[in-house]
Amino acid sequence: MRIVLVGPPGAGKGTQAAFLAKNLSIPHISTGDLFRANISQQTELGKLAKSYMDAGNLVPDEVTIGMAKDRMEKPDAEGGFLLDGFPRNVSQAEALDEMLQSESMKLDAVLDLEVPEEEVVKRIAGRRICRRDSSHVFHVTYSQPKKEGVCDACGGELYQRDDDSEETVRTRLEVYHTQTEPIIDYYKTQGLVVTISALGKVEEVTARAMEALQRDEDGK
Repeated sequence: MRIVLVGPPGAGKGTQAAFLAKNLSIPHISTGDLFRANISQQTELGKLAKSYMDAGNLVPDEVTIGMAKDRMEKPDAEGGFLLDGFPRNVSQAEALDEMLQSESMKLDAVLDLEVPEEEVVKRIAGRRICRRDSSHVFHVTYSQPKKEGVCDACGGELYQRDDDSEETVRTRLEVYHTQTEPIIDYYKTQGLVVTISALGKVEEVTARAMEALQRDEDGK
């Protein structure tokens, strides 16, 4: 299957992408991983992306599209892929359609993870990270440390990242609504959108997604 995963920040796209890709035996292709790989390997696209980032500018769509195209042409993606973070806007979605059509391929589904806005704010703004080891993550509601402000694993101080402040989260949501959400309407005109609730436990959301994708595939 060839799937695009969309949803607001805090919807759990990265977590769900990893589980779904494993269950469907297809590679998980995330924009973040593409950028990190191209920059660390110093590819031409990576150097170009870094030059924009170092100057504090947004990386142009054509650079992101080029990285995605290179990755989708790898042998492990011949049988399908799950795109996470790409396309990010309608221009990128149109470019993806052109890419696939040139190879006589098409998307099978666009999985839309739906989460109420206030839940997104609660999820992200409630995160607390350990200063000693950032892999230790807690939450003021869902995963509280035994002692407030102290990491259970190493005793380090827990803090809220600037990116996780409520003000920043609401700004990120506004960017999502303005730039990324329109691709849902774009794909709805193609009959590709499958919407599921991303509320509940990780495994419940994964099961919901797999069931919805199977129904969608059977319906076609």
